Amino acid sequence: MAYVITSPCIDVKDGACVKCCPVDCIYEGERTLYIHPQECINCGVCVSVCPTEAIYHDEELPPAEASFAAVNREFFDTRVSALGSPGGACEVGRVACDHPEVAVWPVRATN
Repeated sequence: MAYVITSPCIDVKDGACVKCCPVDCIYEGERTLYIHPQECINCGVCVSVCPTEAIYHDEELPPAEASFAAVNREFFDTRVSALGSPGGACEVGRVACDHPEVAVWPVRATN
């Protein structure tokens, strides 16, 4: 795995990272975004544009966000979205589900 999107993205989904990703590996779920671990080329461009500071390299995840390595990976499995490795988020569009850990996350109040 390379980069991981963590809890600050839940209910925010700014999308700056999606626009700058050179390999289109950031997918949109209902409440958050997910980086496909096999499609990410580990360039780090997404980190530099994320306004919520929600993206970390998997080896640098804060302890409180460590579970999001599995959240990002498992989102693509048959038990969650069943996307597998489609080779690009643009072709897929928004996915009408989230990882179970994200789905039960307390809703973030919007201003």
